[in-house]
Amino acid sequence: MSYVQGFLIPVPQDRKDEYIAMARQSWSIFRDLGALDMWECWEDDVSDGRHTSFPMAVKRQEGEKIVFSWILWPDAATYKVAFQKMESDPEIMAELGQMCFDGRRMMWGGFTPIFRGCDG
Repeated sequence: MSYVQGFLIPVPQDRKDEYIAMARQSWSIFRDLGALDMWECWEDDVSDGRHTSFPMAVKRQEGEKIVFSWILWPDAATYKVAFQKMESDPEIMAELGQMCFDGRRMMWGGFTPIFRGCDG
């Protein structure tokens, strides 16, 4: 069964192009490690919220946009092996380069799909 790794990332608005370049580089690494697909989505219509919200979750600061992102893996085992390899391989970490955002406020997690509403 497929496995999804999801992310919420606060990115300075003026570093959007840098983020896109980093995402492209990351995709080539994730693809080589077995990922099937990757989506990077830039904030367009995100409310502040009163009790909870995307901005609250990442403690968005002035001048930042939120990226909603996910990577599709063939299964949880492939995901786990890929990330163990990434964490232990200094060459991979060097290829990923410096983050253009505050990684302390990035959120991520792994998810098992329970429903998919498309015919594909």
